[in-house]
Amino acid sequence: MTPDPPPLATHASPSPAFEVADTTAIEKARNDLDAHTVEMMAWHFHPSTGCPFWLHYAQSLPFNPLKDVNRYDDLKKFPPFEDEWLRGGPLQRWVPRAFVDKALYVFETGGTTGVPKSRVACCDFRTDYEQFSATLPEEYFPRGANWLMLGPSGPRRLRLSIEHLAQCRGGISFCIDLDPRWVIKLIQRGWMEHLEAYKQHCIDQAITILEAGHDIRCMFTTPKLLESLALALEKKGTTIRQAGITGIFSGGTEFTPQWTRFAVEELLDGAYMTPTYGNTLMGLAASRPVGPADGYTIAYYAPQPRAVIEVVDCNDTNSIVPYGGTGRVKLTTLTQETFVPGFLERDEGEREQPYKQYPWDGISGVRPFHKLSSAATVGVY
Repeated sequence: MTPDPPPLATHASPSPAFEVADTTAIEKARNDLDAHTVEMMAWHFHPSTGCPFWLHYAQSLPFNPLKDVNRYDDLKKFPPFEDEWLRGGPLQRWVPRAFVDKALYVFETGGTTGVPKSRVACCDFRTDYEQFSATLPEEYFPRGANWLMLGPSGPRRLRLSIEHLAQCRGGISFCIDLDPRWVIKLIQRGWMEHLEAYKQHCIDQAITILEAGHDIRCMFTTPKLLESLALALEKKGTTIRQAGITGIFSGGTEFTPQWTRFAVEELLDGAYMTPTYGNTLMGLAASRPVGPADGYTIAYYAPQPRAVIEVVDCNDTNSIVPYGGTGRVKLTTLTQETFVPGFLERDEGEREQPYKQYPWDGISGVRPFHKLSSAATVGVY
């Protein structure tokens, strides 16, 4: 079994520009995670609540998840989670028996690396975004404000999630049509003229909504679309802030310290932007505050204990890299709706120390995993 990570002090040089969580908070978060893990084992591997896939799979395991998983680290007893298990159907094999009478959704990944992965959902996306809502500063994301969803539509959970985020904050979400799979095809075929036209089509939709008098103050978008929107508004003699936007929640793989500084200094005109890192399986990882004191570092923290991110050695995925070290993203999802242990993402980054607000490991510098990046097409993200 891999030993626990070394003490923070061992890797805390030079001193970070953010407030590191204290050892008491870190220990409590770890104990909460251990307890939550045991609770999820009791749920997913009990015949009355578990889904057909895990109940059947448990019969082939050399251990009993109900008895032999007593803390989070015990999840290493599971074999590597197979990416292909989530591609194709029947989807019902992933529906927990406790949810068979509930209204269900299916959310898909973008299909960047082949057949889309699917996740069955009931209420997880609402819970994830309600928790994220609590992290938004009211000054820039006022309650009652309307939202613009300038991002992917279709079978991704983002559309419904942003809609729920707006609703639980007392507002209404206005959406555009955007098919990221068509964007990927345009890039792969080298049809850059068509790609530019499609991007402009999406930006035109957004500007039409912003100019329609809907009093939109908040927005979700991706970095690429945010830049395109700002430049399009500049051609019209205005800015994102002058168009009414005060708060922007943005997500995608294009966030770098350099781009973030550029956005703050050149694009936002005083609007507030908070980066996020998320996907269909994980939910939503919030970032600690971004600014010049920390070199505009973008550091994300998963919504523990519902999901856990570990930055692991590329050659030994049960070993966590030191703080500041580079490794692959390993994701574990632990909700009543979904159990995914040790899923190796197509991303890599640097391991970050626990933050005061999120007293567990984070990740910065998120980018496509170098051994897979040639097979991935990022698209609108």
